[in-house]
Amino acid sequence: MTLHGNAVQVLEKYEDQQDLRQVYLDHLDGHPDGMWKDCKDGHITASALVIDPERERVLLTLHKKLRMWLQMGGHCERSDDTLADAALREATEESGIPSLRLLQSTPVRLDRHHTPCAWHLDVQYAAVAPRGAVEAISDESLDLRWFAYAEVTDVADDSVVRLLEATRARL
Repeated sequence: MTLHGNAVQVLEKYEDQQDLRQVYLDHLDGHPDGMWKDCKDGHITASALVIDPERERVLLTLHKKLRMWLQMGGHCERSDDTLADAALREATEESGIPSLRLLQSTPVRLDRHHTPCAWHLDVQYAAVAPRGAVEAISDESLDLRWFAYAEVTDVADDSVVRLLEATRARL
């Protein structure tokens, strides 16, 4: 199965955010290239909120280009087999933490937002860091920092806050 096919399958099974889910499905139906950064009408992206093993804090990245505290994530690559793989790859690359594992195999939520390159139709997961994990700043980050759940509203935008709330509901 192609990544495009996997995305359609994942989104068809996703039961929340029905209107936004349909926007994603319509986009993929109308754009065979809708998974890739070069689709200027927008593209599917994958991200993951990294949670500490005690489930009390999240790791956020100070994004180099956007200069905002965000979850780890970004563009899908042609080597990604599934959206979950893309989210886990992005989280691992941007956090520097090997052995992350997804909290669940299905998305936690969807978030559509405009970026300098195009609309991002982000499929958001949550990942748990292993005990003793040490983060390492990637080329895409200015900083990485663990934040207690209560601190996230002070540093991040509403999309990250909504992702944290949706993740906490699944813990």
